Parts: sequence; C-alpha cells; structure tokens
Amino acid sequence: MTEIDLALSVALGVALAAASGFRVFVPLLVMSAAANWGYVSPGAGFDWLATLPALLMLAVAAAIEVVAFYVPDLDNLLDALAAPAAVIAGIVVAAAAMTDVSPMLKWTLAIIAGGGAAAMTQGATTFVRAHSTMLTAGLGNAAVATGELAGATVLSIVALAAPLIALALTALLALAAFRLFRRRGKGGPDDTGGRPSPR
Repeated sequence: MTEIDLALSVALGVALAAASGFRVFVPLLVMSAAANWGYVSPGAGFDWLATLPALLMLAVAAAIEVVAFYVPDLDNLLDALAAPAAVIAGIVVAAAAMTDVSPMLKWTLAIIAGGGAAAMTQGATTFVRAHSTMLTAGLGNAAVATGELAGATVLSIVALAAPLIALALTALLALAAFRLFRRRGKGGPDDTGGRPSPR
C-alpha cells in the first residue's frame, strides 16, 4: 500500500466515524451499500458488511433510528444512549474502512481517531439539541434531527467519493465543536441571555 492509499483509507475511516456521531447506523448503511455494489472492499474481518442480510439489517436499524429522533422527548433520551453507541460505531466503521493496514495501526487509529471523531460530533449534536429543547420547548428539535440526518448522509457519501475532502469537512466540524464547547465553558451569551453576569 502506498502512502497515498494509506492516507485515503484513513481519511475515509475517520470521516465515516465522524458521520456516526450524527446517526449511528447511516454511515454503516452507506458503507454496506457501497460494499454490496462493489464500490469499496471492507477490511479483513468486515466482509459481513458486503452481504445482503447486513445491508437489510442496517437499513431497518437506520430507518428506526431516523424516525425515533423525530419523536418528542424520545430524542433527548436517545441522545444519552447514542453517545456510547456512536463511539462504538465510529470505531467499527473506521476499522472496516482501513484496508491493507496492519492490525495494530488499524485499531489504534480506529479507536483514537475514529472513536474521537464520533464522540466529537455526537457531543456537538447533543449540545445543540439540548439548547433547542430549552429555547423552543422541543419545537425546533425536528429541524435539528433533519440537520443531523443530512450531515450523516452527506458526510458519508462525500467520504466515499472524496475521502480527503470529507476529512477536511471533519476537521471543520471539530473546530466548530471546539469553539462551541469553549464558548459554553466560558459562560457565553447562552447562559445569560447576552447580559453581563451580576457580580
């Protein structure tokens, strides 16, 4: 494997992992569909992704997940459950995407970069949904769910078509999430309605 092939493989895995933070099953579904159509070849041990039963199972799971996030109150509960699931899915899809990579390097990158990317996007979406629930009494959560679905789908497709571009988008998402969390940590306008805190 050349250095370029390795970079593309890692970029694909990390971008798909980041998409798992938006929706757990969508990136796996997209990769399974691509594998079934012969567009990609999953790494060793992940041949099951290229099977029709896996494609059908992931399609059903993705559909249930997508619909569930449009149910009021259930969406916030799912956010708590989705956090560990997103990290696991991110690790799995990252490892599956990294072909012809030594097992030690593959799993190290999958756990650190893949799991980290999934945790980053999941944390950001949880933060946004919590604020939407607080500010709109949950009425704006459907828009958040639609944005998450679009993010998971678009990022997954771009990852397959142009892994390096998808990796750049993932880096931008990481920067946005970092600024969002830092602003929250400093107690920005969201905490005080834009007014100075009393001393």
